[in-house]
Amino acid sequence: MIALNSWTNACELVLRWFGVGEGDEVILPAYTYCATANIVKHLGATPVLVDSNESDCWISLEGIRKAITPRTKVIMPVDIAGNPIDYDGIHAIIEAARSHFRPQGENQKALGRILFLSDAAHSFGASYKGKPVGMQADVTGYSFHAVKNLTTAEGGAVVFNLPAPFENEALKGRFKISSLHGQTKDALSKSKAGAWRYDVIEAGYKCNMTDLHAAIGRVELKRYAETLAFRKMVCIRYTEAFSKHKVFAPPVFVVDGNESSYHLYLLRLNGYSETQRDAVITKLAEANISANVHFQPLPLLTYYKNLGYKMGDYPNAFAAYENEISLPVWYGMSDEMLDYVIEQVEKAVSSL
Repeated sequence: MIALNSWTNACELVLRWFGVGEGDEVILPAYTYCATANIVKHLGATPVLVDSNESDCWISLEGIRKAITPRTKVIMPVDIAGNPIDYDGIHAIIEAARSHFRPQGENQKALGRILFLSDAAHSFGASYKGKPVGMQADVTGYSFHAVKNLTTAEGGAVVFNLPAPFENEALKGRFKISSLHGQTKDALSKSKAGAWRYDVIEAGYKCNMTDLHAAIGRVELKRYAETLAFRKMVCIRYTEAFSKHKVFAPPVFVVDGNESSYHLYLLRLNGYSETQRDAVITKLAEANISANVHFQPLPLLTYYKNLGYKMGDYPNAFAAYENEISLPVWYGMSDEMLDYVIEQVEKAVSSL
């Protein structure tokens, strides 16, 4: 793993390293935060959006299969809310598409297939088939932003799990150089007596994690198990309450032995429209409860709408969004707070 200053820069460095550029395509879900697609646009490549499954908000495997072309260089799915996607299923799709891959550049030729870059911004602490998320994809990107379940106030990281002939330890060293202007020594190394001289071997970037953010992260790591257990308790309390009412569709956190990081609690209101959902959020705000929505699908956003993406082409993504409310989940919520949130959600929904 190498720590950087954000998920965005961490994963953009991966795309640049892999040689993604103009004329290339990167497959990703329509139902995600804009950062997933923005980094593709930074490189002049095309984000190819895929709809969600009809039954949940995760990217459709069949949609991925249909979206692959000879221009596809990367598939970048998202572990929304901290719930792992079907990693094995995506690996199988990539293997089946080897004959369609048209490599350009040294790294693409060495891999010989589409790169699997996992957007695990939400899923640090989650597990897939008994193993921590980060061990499944070729490269996995984490976010340690202030709202994440493991935070460094601002930051991110990438984990390398590439097959031979790639040397993952060597890649960490290369990315360290790329994240510091292409410089072969960091400030600590240069400060040693007589060791001032350095070289610059590429036109790199400035996106290393700061010492201050790293120090915060070290403290958070020590207590992360306790934090994760607490978040799990909060989510279970919510589900126990909302499962009693047919209007609510509580999220599922354990599927086929895969377990979420309990990053978000995505509560859906059965049969509710976007307007009704918004009215519920307004009533919660009046009760001093800050609720959120994860996410506005990309075709709803002005920039992507202007690029020609149409929300009507992604009906399942819109259905997952239109009646979703993200309830507060944070370490330190008291029983009284949880009871109050549950009471006010039930009250707001019943009033409509």
